[in-house]
Amino acid sequence: MTELTLSKAIGTGLHRALAEDDRVVLLGEDIGTLGGVFRVTDGLLAEFGSDRVMDTPLAESAIIGTAVGLAFRGFRPVVEIQFDGFIYPGFDQIVAQVAKMHYRTGGKVRMPLTIRVPYGGGIGAVEHHSESPEAYFAHTAGLRVVTCSTPQDAHTMIRDAIACDDPVLFFEPKRRYWTKGDVDEDASYPLEKARVVVEGSDVTLLAYGPLVQTALDAAIAAGDEGISIEVIDLRSLSPLDYDTIEASVNKTGHVIITHEAAEFGGMGAELAAGITDRCFFRLEAAPQRVTGFDIPYPPARLEEHFLPDLDRILDAVDRVLGRTNSLTGWTK
Repeated sequence: MTELTLSKAIGTGLHRALAEDDRVVLLGEDIGTLGGVFRVTDGLLAEFGSDRVMDTPLAESAIIGTAVGLAFRGFRPVVEIQFDGFIYPGFDQIVAQVAKMHYRTGGKVRMPLTIRVPYGGGIGAVEHHSESPEAYFAHTAGLRVVTCSTPQDAHTMIRDAIACDDPVLFFEPKRRYWTKGDVDEDASYPLEKARVVVEGSDVTLLAYGPLVQTALDAAIAAGDEGISIEVIDLRSLSPLDYDTIEASVNKTGHVIITHEAAEFGGMGAELAAGITDRCFFRLEAAPQRVTGFDIPYPPARLEEHFLPDLDRILDAVDRVLGRTNSLTGWTK
């Protein structure tokens, strides 16, 4: 057991994947000599060489297209998109080629391609450096979409993503890169399975990536008022682990979903619909969403008003429980 930051845990996971399988290759802007903008790949070029840790031009479509060719030839490429908002030039490659290749070839071609995407706000950056584009890819059949929230999951999930024969979008919460935690490098947990982080009986709170820690803070604060919140880290956004979600919602009868991305058409909408389909007769209130607003990502000085925080989540707790809240102002 070693204490690592989340970014270092991803780096050690990449190191182990490179060491254990010579088919693994890394591609990305500044990942070699610089070690990546966030230094996740620091030291890997020196150890594994430029044939396996490759600096690329500033051309996301070309990077992903090259990775598709490598996957065709039997490699297991890992691509880094330097910032979330830079993924759009590669969107066509991902949704029109990567996601469809296995289906298009009748199962003859696999796409064991991992696309690393640092995402989300909270670091005082601007648009294209603070976005949350995960719903675009969760909507696309043929892709797996996952995100980590702890150093342990960062290490385990990046290795599992690389080992997976399906294409995986691996979203890394950049404002949690410096979070520290114990990492067991031999631990395992299914890539597609959610995790109950804190058990509770009154409200189910679904979160992922950067907001899992915020959800845990909310559970502690609500506990001071006698409210028991069950926090679930979704981990996988496509596929969703509805078995774990249903079991919790059927127990609590109340559900809140939180994410940094805008509300309209986001993961919260899909989860609310899916939960209503599956748990309608056990729900005691409508599912509530606590999300970013339906606007372009704001300037850094305003992002604290955009990002879901402790107060907004606790207000949603009051709403689902029929307590006095910011919208209604009445007590049930």
